[in-house]
Amino acid sequence: MRRVRGRAIAAYLVAFLAVAPLLWFLLSAFRPEEELYDLGWPSTLTLDNVIYVLTEVPFLRYLANSAFVAITVTVIALFLHSMAAYALARMSFRGRGFAFASVVATLLISLPVILVPLFIVVRGLGMVDTYAGLIVPGLFNAFGIFLLRQFYLGVPRELEEAAHLDGCGHWRIYWHVVLPLSRPMLAALAVLFFLANWNSFLWPLAVAQDESLRVVQVGIASLQGQYASKQHYVTAAAVLAALPTVLVFLLGQRWLVASLKTTGLR
Repeated sequence: MRRVRGRAIAAYLVAFLAVAPLLWFLLSAFRPEEELYDLGWPSTLTLDNVIYVLTEVPFLRYLANSAFVAITVTVIALFLHSMAAYALARMSFRGRGFAFASVVATLLISLPVILVPLFIVVRGLGMVDTYAGLIVPGLFNAFGIFLLRQFYLGVPRELEEAAHLDGCGHWRIYWHVVLPLSRPMLAALAVLFFLANWNSFLWPLAVAQDESLRVVQVGIASLQGQYASKQHYVTAAAVLAALPTVLVFLLGQRWLVASLKTTGLR
């Protein structure tokens, strides 16, 4: 019994040490300017920092841009990736192995390596300083195609054969059989894609110089230079930018668990 209590106390202590910096960061958004770097509980909690960021800085515009880009990329990417993964997993065509190897090989290439040629292509297509320039390059993600393909390889072929006997083609099998079965994987990828695009910084910084197209991470970076001596505003902006990611993660986690409970192969 004592051993169990000792382990529980140790677990709570480790959890507190892990959460304490996050709690301090959250409190910093509501601290007065003169108490920003204090470790204790603030003497007063104020909304002035948050109100200033929302009213004196076009931060709501930054949040709206990030939300639009992240949601659009997530929805389109999941649709295209699931179709590509189904074709690579279930359809027999010449060069399928080479196509899959080419997709996986792109995982070895990081964004800084292709930033300049990608920008040249986007500029040639006239997508600089447009939402299309922010969205289109983020649609392809080799990890999503790879993960969905591996999942589709585990789907029993008996389901497809039964659908073929009912007169279904590849499209109807994909839409009515394979796609509903992949809801747990799509939910997990949706959370990952949204978080990745919400937190993207390098590409939006390069392709969008127009302030009206500025996303939240670029906006926070601009605040760090503009308000170098007023870090309480920057902290408030960072907290506001982090809240949607926490909300999406929690909602996505619940949806994923629910899908795992209700989805199965019979």
